[in-house]
Amino acid sequence: MAVREPAITFLSHTAAASGAELATVRLATALRSMGVTSTVLFTQDGPMVAELSRRGVPVRVVSGQFDSTKVTIGGARIAILSGAWQMVRLGWDIGEVIRTSGSTVVVAESTKALLMGAVAARRARVPVIWHVHDRVSSEFFGTAMASILRFLGWSVSSGYIANSNSTLQSLMTYRKRSVVAYPGVEAVDVAVHVQRPPDQVRIVMVGRLERWKGQDLLLRALARSAFKPQATFVGGAHFGEDFGGELAELVTELGLTDSVTFTGHVSDPSTYLADADIAVHCSRTTEPFGQVIVEAMAAGCAVIAANAGGPLEIVTDAVDGLLVDPTDIEALTQALDNLIGDPVLRWELAERARSTVARFTVEETAATVDGFLRAPSSNLVRGRPNG
Repeated sequence: MAVREPAITFLSHTAAASGAELATVRLATALRSMGVTSTVLFTQDGPMVAELSRRGVPVRVVSGQFDSTKVTIGGARIAILSGAWQMVRLGWDIGEVIRTSGSTVVVAESTKALLMGAVAARRARVPVIWHVHDRVSSEFFGTAMASILRFLGWSVSSGYIANSNSTLQSLMTYRKRSVVAYPGVEAVDVAVHVQRPPDQVRIVMVGRLERWKGQDLLLRALARSAFKPQATFVGGAHFGEDFGGELAELVTELGLTDSVTFTGHVSDPSTYLADADIAVHCSRTTEPFGQVIVEAMAAGCAVIAANAGGPLEIVTDAVDGLLVDPTDIEALTQALDNLIGDPVLRWELAERARSTVARFTVEETAATVDGFLRAPSSNLVRGRPNG
């Protein structure tokens, strides 16, 4: 049976402006610019719908009774079971949409989308690929749920696209095709600006206000620092979290009121990154990749990143950034003080990051994904069976 040109439907359970969804928007845009037919389908409305429309990428919202915010890790078992049933029902409806759209493959962009996508792909008689943005580990999902998700992915998907080697290693890959496609940044001019003197340094941390992202760790390190830099935390709380209140109380407790700013949700953090001397990433839970690290490098920041998971595939310690265990507050404080006190070191790290950024373009990501779907040995993109 002849291999067909891929026509991709990216399926996501949320259109919120979070890392995975932003990566999907950039990937779908890049594939369209390459001439690859790609559509994005969400099961809830959100800002990414308007963003895709603005970019000229076809986008649809197919909603039902399923509310993704009611199905969370660690939630009530009855809510999880009820939500799973609703996802199956919605997946069946989505399958009819995909069947009539001419798509040749469904790419599920989350664990929730995987269940819906498996049902949808079954009805549409096309394969489903799991685009994995989270490490499927007990650290994040818990031991039992991680095992279930690994087996589900292996059982229902035709292959994996992982956002890092760290993520891929957390999956069950026996006899499954897989590829690592790093989430790429869109073309920017890397602006290595003049680094400020120590008493004027500005620090930025970009990310959702969640405990695992570690904003509190940076606050505690700032309180111990020999310097008093201005620090800006860019990002808001999503998916019902309320970590921001705890952080505000911690700022007061540590006496950092005059030097710390919270912006809330910002659709484009590039202005804050471009204005900063140092960008800090200090997730206490192993990061699957760390898009913001690449974005900070592209903006000309000197970077401090957590020394585990995806960041190890981006940063070479003491070459184009610093790697540190962020849960070791003394080590994080020392890394901050080393950079704050040495403008030349900051400039050298940012300068070397130029070649690093060049390895993580969205064009490279799109070419990797397109090649994976077109591979001659693949059973992923084939003509539909008769009937």
